[in-house]
Amino acid sequence: MGNQLGSEQLQRYRNEGVVFPVPAVDFDRSELDLGRSLEFLDCLGPEARAVDSSQLHLFLPWAFDLAVEPDVLDAVESILGENLVVWATTVFAKPPGTTAKITWHQDATYWGLDSTQVTTAWIALSPSHQGNGCMRVEPGTQELPIQPHHDTFATDNLLSRGQEIQVEVDENAVVDVVLEAGEMSLHHVNLVHGSNPNFSEGWRVGFVVRYVTPEVRQVGQTPRGVLARGRDDFGHFEWVDRPDERPLTEAVAALREFNRNFLAALMPSDDE
Repeated sequence: MGNQLGSEQLQRYRNEGVVFPVPAVDFDRSELDLGRSLEFLDCLGPEARAVDSSQLHLFLPWAFDLAVEPDVLDAVESILGENLVVWATTVFAKPPGTTAKITWHQDATYWGLDSTQVTTAWIALSPSHQGNGCMRVEPGTQELPIQPHHDTFATDNLLSRGQEIQVEVDENAVVDVVLEAGEMSLHHVNLVHGSNPNFSEGWRVGFVVRYVTPEVRQVGQTPRGVLARGRDDFGHFEWVDRPDERPLTEAVAALREFNRNFLAALMPSDDE
């Protein structure tokens, strides 16, 4: 495998819950997919949030291809093993000069997954650094169980519920995940992380893929999944193939309709 993590990288992931930078795609590919992402976001509209781009790989062929990129899968396989499932994708984008941020949180808080055999690949389609609101992490917090979170539903928060962890984050221990376009980070599902606003003059765009292993179950439902590598002996997913090419407006309309049900099941409201 050409992009497997080395022993030092694997040890860092185990110790800190994150490893970066890891090569993902070449610069030309990142530029191409950055343009596709911005076109997609423009079609979603200015009021759309990151959550509205959930599962775009099920409807946009380029997003599917990026989620199953061999170099990305090689690195993830180093962590999760030879059987890999694409469970979810999202575009996290911050326009220039925006107040949009991501509060400190743990990914697994509302996902309903029965395992921590989950790794997130954060693929930078643009440079991601301190000036434009790169991801920030508190290494070692992947060892924590899921902590209490408060739902703020703040309009400037890119998270679906504006969720914020209710434990103190040690700012002295925080690390900025700085990436060049085409690089990625890999982080554990329980790692405490967030990001600041983008005060720069350019976009900050990350394509995020959540990988799981086939034995992982999503409580209460059978989600759609892509068997990206290996085999399934468990039957916990409805397997799907690469979507057909179609006009972007049609794909986005289908994505919106799908996400109404997907997100309602993933993160039901408190009164349900």
